[in-house]
Amino acid sequence: MFKFDGKEKDDMTEVTFGEDTSFNGFLRFEKTLCIQGKFKGTIEATGDLIVDKGAVVEADHISVSSLTVYGTVAAEIVVMDKVDMFKGAEVRGNLTAARLRIDDEVLFEGKCSMTRTEKEVEIFSRPTEEIKAELQGVRV
Repeated sequence: MFKFDGKEKDDMTEVTFGEDTSFNGFLRFEKTLCIQGKFKGTIEATGDLIVDKGAVVEADHISVSSLTVYGTVAAEIVVMDKVDMFKGAEVRGNLTAARLRIDDEVLFEGKCSMTRTEKEVEIFSRPTEEIKAELQGVRV
């Protein structure tokens, strides 16, 4: 059992495509999907996607809220929040995400574009009181 952000993976999963599952086509989902088998096609979802160890996902396009990869993914990938690639993962294709975490012993081939999620706060050239006020939404 893998742990991710302190939770066991099965506690986060709504639907699982098992190891013996092979699916070709278009996927759309709103919750969390874990693929343990093989998938070929397109994924456009507002939910999270987990590609388990040993799973193979070949897609022309993947668009999800977050992506967690333990297995193999080949696709153009757009993720609204974060991508996590864990030891042994293989990801081939260009990637756009707000946050990215890549473990040691991960194969990543492609270009990565980072998107902004929140306003940046400059902390090194401004007085501490000004920064605190900005973070609290108060004008100084």
